[in-house]
Amino acid sequence: MPASLAIPAASAEEVRVYSGRHYNTDRQVFKAFSDQTGIKVRLLESKGASLVERLRREGSNSKADVILLVDAARINNAAKAGLFAPINSAALKRDVPARYRDPSGRWFGVSRRLRVMVVNSKIVPMSKLKTYADLSKPFLKNKVCLRNRQNVYNQSLVADQIALRGVDATKAWLKGMISNVSQPYFPGDISLVRAVAQGQCGIGIVNHYYVSRMLAGVNGNKDQKLANSVRVFIPDPAHVNISAAAVAKYSKNKNNAIRLVEFLASPKGSALLALPTFEHPVSVNNTSGYVTRFGAFTPDSVTISQLSQYQPMAIRMMAEAGWK
Repeated sequence: MPASLAIPAASAEEVRVYSGRHYNTDRQVFKAFSDQTGIKVRLLESKGASLVERLRREGSNSKADVILLVDAARINNAAKAGLFAPINSAALKRDVPARYRDPSGRWFGVSRRLRVMVVNSKIVPMSKLKTYADLSKPFLKNKVCLRNRQNVYNQSLVADQIALRGVDATKAWLKGMISNVSQPYFPGDISLVRAVAQGQCGIGIVNHYYVSRMLAGVNGNKDQKLANSVRVFIPDPAHVNISAAAVAKYSKNKNNAIRLVEFLASPKGSALLALPTFEHPVSVNNTSGYVTRFGAFTPDSVTISQLSQYQPMAIRMMAEAGWK
């Protein structure tokens, strides 16, 4: 359902946000922007795919000014579809590392998330884990849990492996990993963490912040206890995905939109977005103990543009390998 952070009356000093992020704490970020600038934020939240389709459908009649989306491929594909307005901002070039922004200035990363392994160390020895490639090895037979293949984060992980390792190696990896799955495919990361904690399987792939949220008690005492019974392993190098902001092609408040994107990507704004959700800000790491306990990480060399490039191939290969 649409959610508004401002009075419904139209105002010249406003900015309208279509957001595929679903965190109540994001509202405090928009409030901080409004307090700092006097620009009112009007917010509409929905699933990312629905927002992209809405932008396509609305065309020049769209009221969107700023778009917030999660997942690299979705962001870049929307840019390639001509839904964003390129902007040239010295502040954004300064604050967002080149690997996390579009070379053509159509989108800019505002937070980062890692795809990690969650492990029941009573079932899977941590000492045997090094990279994502290990998920296909025989010692994990009947021990792997996965989310279903519609999950965009898994699609980007497979695209990442294609970029790093090539098509043939990725096909072999998928075949071996899928042969190690014994449980039904999971609809969400949290349910997968619970399954690993309860010993239904030994290892799975999730975004790191889901475990952090459980550890912090965000989901209640039961999930907190379950999260404390698993280990998180960060492959080296690690696949990094992002949330990103863009200015809508037909923005009616373009100057305000640019100011909001600059704020969200700034050290202050990115920290306000990422720290409460246990993501990493775009240019520094989250220092919460619920994140740092997982250890340091080294991002791999794959760019966001490459993730988008290889996503269609990744989806085909996942289906061919039998990923449900």
